[in-house]
Amino acid sequence: MNAPWKAGSRDPFAAYLCDDASLDVLRPLAMELGWQPEKCNKGGLRSAVQSLSIAASPNILMVDLSESGDPLNDINALAEVCEPGTVVLAVGQVNDVRLYRDLISSGIHDYLLKPLSPAAVRDALAEAQTAFANPKSVDTGAEKRHVSTAVVGTRGGVGASTIATSLAWLFSAEDKLSTALLDLDIHFGTGALSLDLEPGRGLTDAIENPSRIDGLFIERAMIRANDNLALLSAEAPIHTPLLTDGGAFLQLEEEFRSAFDMTVIDLPRSMLVNFPMLLADVNVVVLATEMTLASARDSIRLLSWLKSNAPHAQVIVAANKVQAAFSEITKADFEASIERKLSLSIPYDIKASSNAAKLGQTFVHANRASKAGAAMRELAQLVVGASEESDKAAPKKALLSKFDFKTMLGKKDKVAAAPKPKAKAKAGR
Repeated sequence: MNAPWKAGSRDPFAAYLCDDASLDVLRPLAMELGWQPEKCNKGGLRSAVQSLSIAASPNILMVDLSESGDPLNDINALAEVCEPGTVVLAVGQVNDVRLYRDLISSGIHDYLLKPLSPAAVRDALAEAQTAFANPKSVDTGAEKRHVSTAVVGTRGGVGASTIATSLAWLFSAEDKLSTALLDLDIHFGTGALSLDLEPGRGLTDAIENPSRIDGLFIERAMIRANDNLALLSAEAPIHTPLLTDGGAFLQLEEEFRSAFDMTVIDLPRSMLVNFPMLLADVNVVVLATEMTLASARDSIRLLSWLKSNAPHAQVIVAANKVQAAFSEITKADFEASIERKLSLSIPYDIKASSNAAKLGQTFVHANRASKAGAAMRELAQLVVGASEESDKAAPKKALLSKFDFKTMLGKKDKVAAAPKPKAKAKAGR
């Protein structure tokens, strides 16, 4: 679990069980393993949280969820007081596969169903000892390749969110890559809506408590859309302003790089302007636009901004909702205005959009055979190809990433304030 280390030696084992029958099964087994039977306490998960908030957590902890009305939320509270490396075994009376999976994904080592049997408990304790003695090792020798893609719309309504969710679904479902979808439209995001999911509180919790962001937080906070796709989004109250310096978003991106193969960021223009550092580690930027005068103007401005603020990122300009007969600007005039070729065009298909909304699926998932769906697949291939081009600049980026720019800026200010030393005369030959 993830609480900071507390002073004091750690016990090898402790348990908090609600009923005497379970304690009668556990105590003899604890004695067999050389553990003190007094460490088998009467009480449930909340008792464990209260006790461990003031004392060092044991190597192996068994907690009873039987009296918990919201087990997953209470497990989160337990994570706040359990030190790193603690192996947690949960006990309960709810026989639910979904609950089991949620508990495992939240960091629980195993879940035992009541009534407890001596054989099952003995096996679980033996596995827990092995897990504590041999923690999962991370191979730091081979660097994992990660592709981060930001989708930015030149105007509201150009379909940037549709493109972002479709790309995330393609990477996860068809390419079988573990993918994180980060919807940074905090108040009006549609990422969860497009996937027929509840957004949860994960993103708002991250913004409010950036210090809590770690691998375990990511596992608990993200909503699973399929086996390879996890979503982090929000529907913050409209009257609640966004109060953050952007640090939480940078920490999230860092955790995504270690936990996923792909990251897709639905990045509103306002967030781009307020937090330009969000693109520091982005490989590819998909600029979604329409064939209109306003979009042409804003494409020019955004392309110039990206050239100055994210020169390392490969930019793909995708024209969406294209209707050749009804466009304000022809393709030739649009390309002349932005001084570059469009990477691809996605045709307008209102029936396909309606179909996706009715099915509660991403656009490309619901419309695999449509021309627009085919264009989305082509876009996904362009992203992967562009990310390989972006990797060529990786050595320079890796060198820069070693420096703490905030520290350097602070030093620069001090140097500027200090008097300049007199130049030394050059020595003669």
